[in-house]
Amino acid sequence: MVDRWRITIPELTGSEERGVYVYLPESYQYDPGKRYPVLYMFDGHNVFFDSDATYGKCWGMKEYMDYTNTQLIIAAVECNHSPDHGRLKEYSPYNFFEANIGRIEGRGKVTMEWMTKTFKKEIDKRYRTLPDREHTFIAGSSMGGLMSLYAVLNYNTYYSRAAALSPSIWVAPEQLERLVHTSRLLKTVVYMDYGELEFHNRAAVRRQFASLSSAMIEKGILLSSRIVPDGTHCEASWEKQIPFFMGTLFS
Repeated sequence: MVDRWRITIPELTGSEERGVYVYLPESYQYDPGKRYPVLYMFDGHNVFFDSDATYGKCWGMKEYMDYTNTQLIIAAVECNHSPDHGRLKEYSPYNFFEANIGRIEGRGKVTMEWMTKTFKKEIDKRYRTLPDREHTFIAGSSMGGLMSLYAVLNYNTYYSRAAALSPSIWVAPEQLERLVHTSRLLKTVVYMDYGELEFHNRAAVRRQFASLSSAMIEKGILLSSRIVPDGTHCEASWEKQIPFFMGTLFS
């Protein structure tokens, strides 16, 4: 089942409400003594229901979780839909410039402070979680993938494993790679992929992906890095990668 409720993030959008989606395994209802790992996900409206998804197609996480009987809670928060590039601001740890949209003032650190210090506490209070680092994961795609990498590197005492699908590393590749080199990490597992077709005419992104992968391996991160055959930048493509990244998170 997916438990749905509303939440505010005063640090980012004041009293404006947004949706929270919390997936609970079937066993949660009949085994009251059982506690569960938690996977935190970005773009919560795209995770479970086509009817809520921005482009009418979700990841299909509920169907996968039900079919595989994976014993995991998933907590996902809706993104900022402000036309003033609200999502880009909240999901970037760094300031950046993009020719088509101009300069973006990244508020990703504020987002992660809230997610880690406020939202995680609320999830641990409401549900029977295993709140320790070893059982706390994070995942996302595109800008959410960038945030997942940032989270597992900069908030490593909270998150032990991350999945970053088609991460927007182009936003700040040098800063991100520097973070890899300077972070003090405990044992860390990362899944990172990029779609083959996303690299079309984007040689710089391919180089950045390869360089970041190498940096993480050199750092001692247990990395599963893939280029997805025929992969594209959309939920339908990311849905097909669920078995790969879930296998890594539970390896």
